[in-house]
Amino acid sequence: MAALDPDLKKAIVHMPSTEKDKLLLRLVAKDAILTEKLQFELVERGQTIDERRELIREFILRTATLNADSPGWLMMDMRTVSGYISRHLKVTKDKYGEVELMLNMLNTFYDHNAHLLHKYNSRSDKAAEYIAKRTDQVLKKAAKLDPDYHIEFADEINKLLQWIHSNAPVHYARQLGLPKEWIV
Repeated sequence: MAALDPDLKKAIVHMPSTEKDKLLLRLVAKDAILTEKLQFELVERGQTIDERRELIREFILRTATLNADSPGWLMMDMRTVSGYISRHLKVTKDKYGEVELMLNMLNTFYDHNAHLLHKYNSRSDKAAEYIAKRTDQVLKKAAKLDPDYHIEFADEINKLLQWIHSNAPVHYARQLGLPKEWIV
């Protein structure tokens, strides 16, 4: 993003407030994430975070139960869900929710689609790598949260780690140095 010319800054500051308001509204409307963020902060006053998380949990469950017929389709579905989680973080700055939703996604997809990633082969390679990398990210993000939250995530993280170390992602888990157990 280019820096504004100082003369342009002065000219904008001296514009009549009605013109500035119109310009601001036009600019905000062009950025969907900024619009949603302002809606969350100014209108909802940050009080709808639980409802937003629940909508994503429902989306995770619906997507995980679509019965993907290959590891490739499974990975594409997980990437779609991951995009919604990233958007949630950009809008709400909810780091706890990001970890909780990512764990929910990985474990829900495992619960409904483990048969696709039981064995490592050329078809499961990319999905196995994706799952291992996502697990690594979620472990790092969980570790950065307040230690009081660690106990809340321990069971879900350990379930995920146990699955990863006994199925297709194990090769990538070893490469990334993922633990076999998350100790609180």
